[in-house]
Amino acid sequence: MLIAASPTPPPPPHTGGLLALIPGTAGLLTVAALGIALLLFLIIKVRLQPFVALLAVSIAVGLAAGLSVTELFGTVQKSDAVSLIESGMGGILGHVAIIIGLGTMLGAILEVSGGAEVLSSRLLNLFGERRAPLAVGLTGLIFGIPVFFDVGIFVLAPIVYAAAKRSGKSIVLYAMPLLAGLSMTHAFLPPHPGPVAAAGLLKVDLGWVILMGIVVGIPAVLAAWAYAAWIGKRLFVAVPQDMVEAAEEAKATVAAERAAAGRTDREEPASLGTVLTIIGTPLALILAATFSSIALDESTLRSVIEFFGNPFVALTIALLMAYYLLGLRRGWSRTSLERVSTASLKPVGNILLVVGAGGIFGAVLKGSGVAQALSDTFSDVGLPVVVLAYLISLVLRVAQGSATVAIVTTAGIVLPLVEGGDHSQAFLALIIMAISAGSIFASHVNDGGFWIVAKYFGISVRDTLKSWTVLESVLSVAGFVAAAALSLVV
Repeated sequence: MLIAASPTPPPPPHTGGLLALIPGTAGLLTVAALGIALLLFLIIKVRLQPFVALLAVSIAVGLAAGLSVTELFGTVQKSDAVSLIESGMGGILGHVAIIIGLGTMLGAILEVSGGAEVLSSRLLNLFGERRAPLAVGLTGLIFGIPVFFDVGIFVLAPIVYAAAKRSGKSIVLYAMPLLAGLSMTHAFLPPHPGPVAAAGLLKVDLGWVILMGIVVGIPAVLAAWAYAAWIGKRLFVAVPQDMVEAAEEAKATVAAERAAAGRTDREEPASLGTVLTIIGTPLALILAATFSSIALDESTLRSVIEFFGNPFVALTIALLMAYYLLGLRRGWSRTSLERVSTASLKPVGNILLVVGAGGIFGAVLKGSGVAQALSDTFSDVGLPVVVLAYLISLVLRVAQGSATVAIVTTAGIVLPLVEGGDHSQAFLALIIMAISAGSIFASHVNDGGFWIVAKYFGISVRDTLKSWTVLESVLSVAGFVAAAALSLVV
């Protein structure tokens, strides 16, 4: 689907700031280019926290594009007037914060309750020693749905150590499939911050994001697993003994913490069916609501399905199920549940602030006219919006390392390209998939995930580039190809 060219770009709404020197569309494009360059400089060179960098650049872009201080910040006299910063921050977080918060608590209960151990042990027994890398990959794929990428590594790394030590083969053979599964869910599926934030900015139903995330993510992760099998046989890395010992110590520490938190010795392992039910329930409910809006006429049944399929309701139901099935029924105290839930929310603050700052950036681009100028320019290029979304996200990712920053910044730039157009929810969800695919391309030394992988699996920087960096690139390109192909038919 090509972007239709705009024959007569509308005049910019503001003439102050930098536009006084370079008027018209050229001035707005200059503001956009300088703003993105400043953002990359602040994050890469100055090492400024991404939230602060995005906020500072949003203000600078707004002023340079001619917005007034009142438009940016509002006024004390008019307390009911909403500024661009307030509307940008509130507009995105009102949708995203609840979903990320509920999803984070759900993942924490699954993690602490031993859900990962149950899932991995059953899959390893099912697939056997010969197909252990695939079993580990499936564990990452399924368990990665409710937990953050780095948490998945911390929890599942001991399983990789054990499988590699038992077989005597390279740890790369087992680590890479696991990482591919975790990365796929982190990039393409809610309730992870990236796709949820993009869905909020582009006003896309989460059901469509889940559906397209599955459709795009499965071929992408299969391609990544194929590369993982290939590189795992050609790159031997021994199991890091110090990490094995650290994992054993951590396991003992967790056991002691569980006992102190009120856990009992009579607690039985959760069943695989229970774990899969809890993980699958919110996805099934949200998808059911999405399909009911297409297949059913207005009725009581459709209203009921859409109520339970609302992301807020679906995730709350899954969380309550986890509280009871993995907690109270197995001897947890209510205090333990409260502690685990509260502790899980501590790392979320930084994510939400970055997402909110991305909403501010998008609001400023739109309110200043910069977004429209970018839209008109990209329209003249003639590339499909899916391709542009992928390329912009890819460049931002490679330049500054953060997938979240790449997604929220790209979504703000791409928004005017699709806003007001007659695009289906399915097509917009594929735009999000393209953005997400670009945001994971070529993880290298400026990405925290690169160093987590290298450290936890004892892989040298050179070998991490050969394995992890290329794996992410394969996942990215395959995901983009799938999204681009689907965009031609939806």
